[in-house]
Amino acid sequence: MNYSHRALVSLFAAISSLSPLAAHASTGNLATTYGLLPSDISSAQAFSLFNTQSSAAYYNPASLASSDHGELTLGLLHASPSLTASSNGGDNPPVRSGDVVSNTNTESLLLGMKTNLTSLTKFKKPVYVGLIAGVESHGTEMLAFDSTTSKEGQFMQYGQKPLFIAVSGGMEAIPGLNLGLGLRVTLHASATMNLETDLGGNTSNEELSVSAEPVMIPLFGITADLDTLLCDKKTDCWADGLSTAISIRGSSNTQTTVESTAVIPGTIPEPGLPLNVTALDAYQPIIVSTGAQYHFNSKIDFAATLEYQNWSSLTDELKSDTIYDQADLSFSDIIIPRLGATYAYNKDLNLITGFSYDMSPLDDGTSDNVNLFDNDRMVFAAGVNYFMRDTKWLAFPLRLDAAYQYHHLLERDFTLTANDAPVSPYESVTTGGSVHVFSMSVSMNF
Repeated sequence: MNYSHRALVSLFAAISSLSPLAAHASTGNLATTYGLLPSDISSAQAFSLFNTQSSAAYYNPASLASSDHGELTLGLLHASPSLTASSNGGDNPPVRSGDVVSNTNTESLLLGMKTNLTSLTKFKKPVYVGLIAGVESHGTEMLAFDSTTSKEGQFMQYGQKPLFIAVSGGMEAIPGLNLGLGLRVTLHASATMNLETDLGGNTSNEELSVSAEPVMIPLFGITADLDTLLCDKKTDCWADGLSTAISIRGSSNTQTTVESTAVIPGTIPEPGLPLNVTALDAYQPIIVSTGAQYHFNSKIDFAATLEYQNWSSLTDELKSDTIYDQADLSFSDIIIPRLGATYAYNKDLNLITGFSYDMSPLDDGTSDNVNLFDNDRMVFAAGVNYFMRDTKWLAFPLRLDAAYQYHHLLERDFTLTANDAPVSPYESVTTGGSVHVFSMSVSMNF
């Protein structure tokens, strides 16, 4: 390595120190990959459009007005993936320690609040506000981010998740029809660095500025109780026990931009050599969800949701990503079906189950240098919620929730390539794996 190369390597090392620590982050976010609260996770998000807890601030703000109680919720989520790539051979396959390519856990602390703000307004109808926040590494990691090329391959959907915040409001427009609006907040970080360096890699006259700004993404929802809207309580009606909902969530991502210039006296004069990097992560496309909930009888409820995700827009978004733009990645829109059921075992205990089939939006099995993996997955979910009515010190029952999800990744073949490999393509692999998700929460009503 010559001296000028050493100088540039030193510069890149300095730039990398400005970025968040490598955490094997991913596309998607906590709410879309797993679910926020156990009440969402336990049904594979089939009931999320109708959930009246604080997670409605993200999934469907209108549902905040479907229940008149306030709530404070504390939750924990732990997801343990074991994502594999089994070699099918090739001209120059890399040496791996095993088939497991990714096993980075997601460990999120969640805090939610819902309250009635009617007393602060002059509205004649109640106004409900909800807030939900999720922080990685049990509340210590605000911006989990890692964007890189990979010769061994890397998975697209799993890993640590950046800070998640959504705040929304909902109210009843007319009896049986609720409307809601809200915002989800993401962060875009940027850093600018100018310096001089010699051929030994020693820097001087450094100038550094770092900033992060919030980006607001709109959320909108409608919930319709068709029983109330269409039926006469005195006669039987086809819409008895039937509710519908629709939710629209805007596109978002976490972005980091580093702009730098380096001057090497006698080699690179002013204005210096520009070294600029822009990386996108935690991308969520526009999501449109529509669903129905049916109250079958006093014990059983069913829910079905169809979720449209506009992943094709990521194809153009990645053209501005200086790491992934070389891969010529393309994506397709997908529709995710979600089914769920609840059973009221008694007045205190409810059992929940759900299923979803998530198609992969990634079109191709080859992505130059980046070598991105993504698979179709089946999600099986189950959970319980329990109301402790005799707490002696609370005015309302204490709610305890627990949930489990199992993600089964269907096998898919990929071809690995790299511009600097002696032979390219150099390996064919079959990817798959599984993910175990555990979640629990405690909620106090007021």
